[in-house]
Amino acid sequence: MCVTLVYRLLVTVVSWLALLARSSLSKDAEILALRHEVAVLRRAAPRPHLSWSDRAVLAALAQVLPKALRARRIVTPGTLLRWHRRMAAAKWRQPRAPGRPPVPDELVALILRLARQNPGYVDPGIMWSLAAE
Repeated sequence: MCVTLVYRLLVTVVSWLALLARSSLSKDAEILALRHEVAVLRRAAPRPHLSWSDRAVLAALAQVLPKALRARRIVTPGTLLRWHRRMAAAKWRQPRAPGRPPVPDELVALILRLARQNPGYVDPGIMWSLAAE
């Protein structure tokens, strides 16, 4: 019991000394990151949902934080890399046309000709829908 208390006091004193050695910029960045994470966690129902602005703020603050502290945040370096990969993939992705691509007129004519030549082979509903186009 007494050894545990002494150990915890020693760990606390050493962490305070490490905190004194850090620059004020990294301390301020850590405080801002923690406040933003708390704000995100407060508005989360079952799981935190980060908006685009949350991601931008946390990514910017992660650049200023020391390496040892980056791994213990909601946004880890792996998360930042995944966001960047998604953003780059979305930027270079070609937009797809909505709906089904049109069938060329030559293909429709061929299908109709084959359907007329083989009346028992083709469903009449297909003939009707192709003829309507």
